[in-house]
Amino acid sequence: MNLLEKMKNGELYDCSLEAIPEELNKKLYECKELLHDFNLSRPSETEYREEIIRKVFAEVGENCYIEPPFHANWGCNMHVGKNFYSNFNLTVVDDADIYIGDSVMIAPNVTIATGTHPICPDLRERVYQYNLPVHIGNRVWIGAGAVILPGVTIGDDSVIGAGSVVTKDIPSGVVAVGNPCRVLREISEYDYEYYRKNCKIGFKIEKD
Repeated sequence: MNLLEKMKNGELYDCSLEAIPEELNKKLYECKELLHDFNLSRPSETEYREEIIRKVFAEVGENCYIEPPFHANWGCNMHVGKNFYSNFNLTVVDDADIYIGDSVMIAPNVTIATGTHPICPDLRERVYQYNLPVHIGNRVWIGAGAVILPGVTIGDDSVIGAGSVVTKDIPSGVVAVGNPCRVLREISEYDYEYYRKNCKIGFKIEKD
């Protein structure tokens, strides 16, 4: 089993620079060079930034907007649907695949991580790592400062509250908050009539 296969399937592997094959190391630095250009682009250069993201990501749908700065390990393990929006300072540790659905919104200072290390200190001293993919469904909103940890799945339509640390799967159609992140309540008919407490939306929302 080669290193790339181990990175993708949750196997333990040596992640030191010396252990990374030359072709993977080249790919790693290609991503960093492209994202350096992305993060130094001018605010008006939206088409240029989109061009870079399409070079870096494995998949990206229409109408993808990422506010710089944006940081990724590899970029090529990012799979993003249409109508994606990320505010400032999204960081993805995409040593394994990250799948993001359609119409997802991400607030500032969010981290999504797939890479992690063993608890055993002897293994950490030897720079061992393993990775678990992350899945984020359609129409998810992730609040400011949230951290999504390796192996997590977030279901469609859910909201992750600001500052949450998501350590386990979150089902569809809920508001979840806290550290560790837990379901606070289900999204209900009330949310289709009021956008906040006692404040009506003012027009009818048809549920999909």
